[in-house]
Amino acid sequence: MASLNLGGLNVSARRKTVPSRNAAVERRNLITVCRFSVKTLIDRSCFETIDDSSPEFHNFAAILEQILTNRLKGQITWFGYESPRSFWDYIKVACRKVAYNCICSIENMENVGSSRAKGRAWIRVALMEKHLSEYISTALRDFKTTRRFYEDGAIVLGEEANMLAGMLLGLNAIDFSFCLKGEGLDGNYPAVIDYTPYLKFTQSSDSISSDEEELRTLGSSGSEGSTPEHIGPPIIMDENSWYNKCKRVEQKYRLTLEQKGYLEELVRLRENQLAESVSQNKLLLQRIEDMDLAHKMEKEQLEYIIVELQDQL
Repeated sequence: MASLNLGGLNVSARRKTVPSRNAAVERRNLITVCRFSVKTLIDRSCFETIDDSSPEFHNFAAILEQILTNRLKGQITWFGYESPRSFWDYIKVACRKVAYNCICSIENMENVGSSRAKGRAWIRVALMEKHLSEYISTALRDFKTTRRFYEDGAIVLGEEANMLAGMLLGLNAIDFSFCLKGEGLDGNYPAVIDYTPYLKFTQSSDSISSDEEELRTLGSSGSEGSTPEHIGPPIIMDENSWYNKCKRVEQKYRLTLEQKGYLEELVRLRENQLAESVSQNKLLLQRIEDMDLAHKMEKEQLEYIIVELQDQL
């Protein structure tokens, strides 16, 4: 009986751990593929403008949409039923505090009717404004609202949320150009992620060397006249691998230069804002001193008037 009880406990514990493991794997997969998608967008922007025709953008938008809908709570109707909800319902509440936000503009768009379509329009407008990372950071800081819209185990409630905000910061260096009347805003169909661009198998050096040994063994056993020195593909593979490495280093260098220019521009903007704040602070201090001096003079005049009235009395 004791062994049966232990077996039942193990089965129940296993049943509890399987959903949690699946949720953790789903979160990790979405964050990882989002990082790959951002890198692909940045690499593509070095050669062409990112617009509605770019498959890299469509994949990124689908990934971000699935991240923001991960374990999103449904909306309870009057009859007690739970209806599905779009991530736009969360964004328009949590991002109200963003300065000069586009929430009201998207709400008033005539050609965008459904909530899902408005969320997709918001992604495009935020990317064109270069404020997507700021929107996401502001929404994640509003933990009370986030907790109200999402269930436990959601990406926006976990440690992955901070990675997401930092990941999206690199997109501010890209100039996007979108049309807000295209088919991409159709909210009738859910977003589907294309994983094939990120599923690239890279053969390790140990595997390549073992393949070479196998080819040499087969060649020597097949014919005595064939020698392993005539096998050429490994050299070509080495050249291709070095060429690919050089291309990757060049792309990283270009990306670093663009991010450096963006950060320098951001620093200059912050320095100008700081200088304006300092000058406004000085003006306010001067105004306070002037008002204090006027108050003192008015107080002295009132005291003099009181003394004169007392003398007259």
